[in-house]
Amino acid sequence: MIRGGGDLGTGVAHRLYVCGFPVTILELPRPRVIRRTVSFAQAVFAGEHEVEGVLARRDAEPWTPGLIAVRIDPEGQELAWLAPDVLVDARMTKRNQGTHPDQARVVVGLGPGFEAGRDVHWVVETQRGHDLGRVVQRAQSDTGVPGDIGGQTARRVVRSPASGRFEACVELGNRVEEGQLLGHVGQAEVRSHLTGLLRGLITSGLEVSQGEKLADVDPRLDTDLCTISDKARAIAGGVLEAILRSSVRAGESATPR
Repeated sequence: MIRGGGDLGTGVAHRLYVCGFPVTILELPRPRVIRRTVSFAQAVFAGEHEVEGVLARRDAEPWTPGLIAVRIDPEGQELAWLAPDVLVDARMTKRNQGTHPDQARVVVGLGPGFEAGRDVHWVVETQRGHDLGRVVQRAQSDTGVPGDIGGQTARRVVRSPASGRFEACVELGNRVEEGQLLGHVGQAEVRSHLTGLLRGLITSGLEVSQGEKLADVDPRLDTDLCTISDKARAIAGGVLEAILRSSVRAGESATPR
């Protein structure tokens, strides 16, 4: 079971699914994902969403063969009665929001906010760099600075200038120019800080807070928006490693059920 179906949680879900693990994702009623093309959370809005040949379906029965079930359960109430063998907290909130080692046989936390042995059994590093995807005691602290892509860091991220309802006037995947209007939050304009490909864009119509991430502009114009990123794949590999290390230490078969 994975809490959070954004692009990183989707990378984990996809890796585990193609390796033979049945997967269920718990999500918010209105997910706030940016990289929507590669986020299984989009099934909440569309009913179904496919990423690299794997289908996710909203409200499907948990661990349905042939697809990934996406369940709307922001509080994780289904954890108690579904009793998953493995729980991955992929919500990327930068802090522990109630995850603890007793929730499953193997509990994995992604990124800052978790300490192995205290909050979870395993932690996977999510910060770009040499240790990305490594199984660690605790992840590096959040720097608040987006990772470097194409020589750009903070300028590639577009944040909300105000609180209110976001309405986009461009489409995900469009080429945008520096200064181009991307949409509005109430009466406030939302503009791109650089020229590039609109790699991420929050769902139009959502209520957002001032400073919330709304879009991600990739200065590389040849980015593939429909495949899982290198970062998500590295993190997914770390999660798979953590699960297999747990199985081996317990003297069990490392083969998925």
